[in-house]
Amino acid sequence: MTAAPRSTRVADSEATKANILDVARQEFADKGLSGARIDEIAERTNTSKRMIYYHFASKEGLYRAVLEDAYSRIRATETALPIETMNAREALAANIRLTFDYHHEHPDFVRLVMNENMHHGEFIKDVAGIERRNESVIRVLSEIIAKGREEGVFRDGLNPIDLHMTISALCFYNVSNRYTFSEIFRRDMVSPEAVETRREQVVEVVLAACRP
Repeated sequence: MTAAPRSTRVADSEATKANILDVARQEFADKGLSGARIDEIAERTNTSKRMIYYHFASKEGLYRAVLEDAYSRIRATETALPIETMNAREALAANIRLTFDYHHEHPDFVRLVMNENMHHGEFIKDVAGIERRNESVIRVLSEIIAKGREEGVFRDGLNPIDLHMTISALCFYNVSNRYTFSEIFRRDMVSPEAVETRREQVVEVVLAACRP
């Protein structure tokens, strides 16, 4: 029997890793690091427990890979905006809407972040390149702030990290607390109309905070 070409083997290996990460993301998001089981992840993938350990070495190694993949995905989304074609207010509003929609459409990311905070950030600090990846969103916001100051629509003293924290907090809350807030205040948090209304409220709040 002729061996498969190296390019095919590499592609198959990458597809296997992607499949494992997709399944593991849901398992870790739903059950946390301690509750997730490699056996259950293997059962839901197109591979074996042995192959998972081959690619990721341990459950903790797989968990770190899931964190790395999750942050890479959101950062790639945040930096894809063509801000050079927009004025500052348009660019910031687009960034906020994109961040809000990403959180809303990827509740597994929110749960992963919550779980990692329960571990006091123990594992994310060892994720290769995490600081470099997160620098990208700060760079984008820095460019938007600079453009806003040049256009005279943003006040002096805006810090891109503080701005990112504010945007993230407002977008994150709508997912992390949707069930408790909805139950306590009898507020619709998930219908398209409710999501759109809240998204625009967040845009309004952040833009107001940036005005001169």
